Amino acid sequence: VQLQASGGGLVQAGGSLRLSCAVSGRTLNRYNMGWFRQAPGAEREFVGFDSWRYKKTYYADFVKGRFTISRDNAKNAMYLQMNGLKPEDTAVYYCAQSSSQLVLSAIDRYRQPEEYDYWGQGTQVTVSS
Repeated sequence: VQLQASGGGLVQAGGSLRLSCAVSGRTLNRYNMGWFRQAPGAEREFVGFDSWRYKKTYYADFVKGRFTISRDNAKNAMYLQMNGLKPEDTAVYYCAQSSSQLVLSAIDRYRQPEEYDYWGQGTQVTVSS
C-alpha cells in the first residue's frame, strides 16, 4: 500500500490550499483515512480523519471549520481543503490509512498516529504572514 500526498506550497495568510492523497495497492473504500501535520521541532499532530464506517469526519479543535476532508472512492483519493490559513498552520502534512475498524465508543483513537498503518511521504505547507 502506498500513499502519495501532494498539493502543498507557499500561501499567504488567509489563503487556501487543497491537499490530495492518492492511494495505491488497496482500495480507499472501507478504510479510515486521516490527516496529520508536523511542524519543525514538534510532534506529529492530528488534523482530522474520515470514518468510512460511520460516514463522518472528525477534526482537531484548531481547525474550527476552516478545513474539510473529503474522499473520492472512484479515484482512490482523499483531499484536505484548507481555507483561512494561518502562519501557525505551517507544517508538513501527512495522510494516513488505518486498517482497524473501531467501534464508535473508541473512535477517538483515530486521533492518535499509532492507529494508522500506512503513511504518505508528506507535503510542505508554508503560510506567510
